[in-house]
Amino acid sequence: MDLGLKNKTALIAAGSRGLGRAVAEELAAEGASLVICAREQQTLAEVAATIADNTGAHVLAVPADVTDANQIKRVVDAGNDRFGRIDILITNAGGPPAGTFDQITREQWEDAMRLTLFSAIELARQVLPGMREQRWGRILNITSIAVKQPVENLMLSNSLRAGLTGFARTLANEVAAQGITVNNILPGYTRTERLEELATMMAEKQGISASEFASKWEKEIPMGRLGEPREFAAVAAFLVSERASYITGTSVQVDGGWIRSLF
Repeated sequence: MDLGLKNKTALIAAGSRGLGRAVAEELAAEGASLVICAREQQTLAEVAATIADNTGAHVLAVPADVTDANQIKRVVDAGNDRFGRIDILITNAGGPPAGTFDQITREQWEDAMRLTLFSAIELARQVLPGMREQRWGRILNITSIAVKQPVENLMLSNSLRAGLTGFARTLANEVAAQGITVNNILPGYTRTERLEELATMMAEKQGISASEFASKWEKEIPMGRLGEPREFAAVAAFLVSERASYITGTSVQVDGGWIRSLF
């Protein structure tokens, strides 16, 4: 299937590792040009070079902290200057700290809001004028299965990603007539660095190994295994493609059946 991504330009936040990198690689393989940002300059540059070498795609790496609105503007401006436009936005950021309500400070709430919620809002604010002008655009927010079924000990993620879902669903209605879709993609337990870090932290609390803790997750998943980043990226690529032109306002889970609800 031709996804119609050739000659499109995609901005992927947190594109140097994990799910962001997997999506960047998938879009590049489909012929899109990329703008990727992340905080670690050297890692970002290395990833951009690897993707370009492997796919032949044009990749612009712009170091940035997405909690800073000025840095977000710098990324978007750099992408527009290099490629002339940004057709696709993938919002993404590292997950906020785990913890229960009693363990989380006010400062942690504020930091997490900037990271998880406001970064996605500001990215959308910066790219929408160009999308409206060309009357075509795709915005896809990487959120979490926690927005449909809260995960124990993830108070910040459960709360703020649900808020992002509400924002996205409302924005989808406001821009649909202009040829712009807004969707969310919900990763389940997927084999990334972030998941390994979380498994290690949770395992230490229970006095077991990280692999033993990860096996508990696998038992909760009907498919009996963790997801692979490339499986997630394939769904993301479809949702931002020309083929998905009549899909907007949705939250699509890629979770191996973990969520038990009907909707």
